[in-house]
Amino acid sequence: MTIAVFLGSLLAVMALGVPIAFALLLCGVALMWHLGNFDATILAQNLIEGSNSFPLLAVPFFMLAGEVMNTGGLSRRIVNFAMALVGHVRGGLGYVTIIAACILSALSGSAVADAAALTALLLPMMVKAGHDKARSGGLIAACGVIGPIIPPSIGFVIFGVAANVSISKLFLAGIFPGIWLALGLWVTWWWLTRREKLEMPEKRSAGEVWRALREAGWALTLPLVIIVGLRFGIFTPTEAAVVVAVMSLAIAGLIYRELSLKQLHQVFLASAKTTAVVMFLVAAAMVSAWLITVAQLPAQVVTLLQPLLDRPVLLMFAMMLLVMAVGTAMDMTPTILILTPVLMPLVKAAGIDPVYFGVMFIINNSIGLVTPPVGTVLNTVAGVGRMRMDEVTRGVMPFMLVQFAVLFLMVLFPQLVTVPAKWLYQ
Repeated sequence: MTIAVFLGSLLAVMALGVPIAFALLLCGVALMWHLGNFDATILAQNLIEGSNSFPLLAVPFFMLAGEVMNTGGLSRRIVNFAMALVGHVRGGLGYVTIIAACILSALSGSAVADAAALTALLLPMMVKAGHDKARSGGLIAACGVIGPIIPPSIGFVIFGVAANVSISKLFLAGIFPGIWLALGLWVTWWWLTRREKLEMPEKRSAGEVWRALREAGWALTLPLVIIVGLRFGIFTPTEAAVVVAVMSLAIAGLIYRELSLKQLHQVFLASAKTTAVVMFLVAAAMVSAWLITVAQLPAQVVTLLQPLLDRPVLLMFAMMLLVMAVGTAMDMTPTILILTPVLMPLVKAAGIDPVYFGVMFIINNSIGLVTPPVGTVLNTVAGVGRMRMDEVTRGVMPFMLVQFAVLFLMVLFPQLVTVPAKWLYQ
């Protein structure tokens, strides 16, 4: 009955069009009423404490870094460098998109910011070169999925706080899965474009490649700073966010000189607005998370899935299918905050590595950003690229299916995640 009240109230208010943060609060109120311990003071305290977390300070700084990246010329220089490397090969603009997405992922940690930048920079070029617009938009949307996986990652920060798992280990463990997803996209793009009639740009000379590398050099140092700093314990993930934000501001304003004081105000305002939305969502979800624990919903779920506890692979399949289903109707952040307190007891009871589960959980939630009908990244690509939603959805389908295939391959063979992760953080 408790599960029915929780899900019923949440789905009912979402069906009415209530914003997800307020839906979570109303769901919490309904659950408190059902349990017979409604108290507005407790509700307010949990709402405040939900965002009162030091690791969550990483969120506004990563948001700021993403805004600076797009406004201050970092994104454009990274794309130009990728163009100099592989832009001349058949379907090269698609490979440029994948390479640029991996590099940008190591700067912002936001799928939406990466997808917006890549759409604005590359979609017109891909269409001009002769690529199908829907397919090109679909590739860019699928590449945006890599953003929350390769560190830094806002999703890992939120999951680490909610599940009490080391954020540094999650960051380092996300590197190779992000690369596996990029390789899957690379092969899929090659297969889909092998018969297209395309305009092939001339191969860049060694001097032009070196010039592009030199121009992008400062932007390319940021991922190295993050990975080296986390690997050797020089700073925490929260401190890494501050380092990246300050360095990106210095590079964009003092070295590239593409960020004016007027633009700086707009950058701070945009990142503050986005941060406010995310943090209020986190705070509201923490109310529901606390009530889920009080209502002993995790224990009920553990009892329900008791037969699978001795079969970790089957349990992972079941949990991934659940996250897939939820991801089609809900955005990434609320899904993390609602399902984490429910699924983590199962993970611990089955003896699954929490870091491995966290990586798989975030990958699944990230792919959810391109699954219709919600698909935040799909909406971003459609809006920036001036495309219809159904066009982007059609274009992203083959790439999304390959990403799910890679995900379940990592479920079958956890060593694809755990072995490289242990190389990095042990």
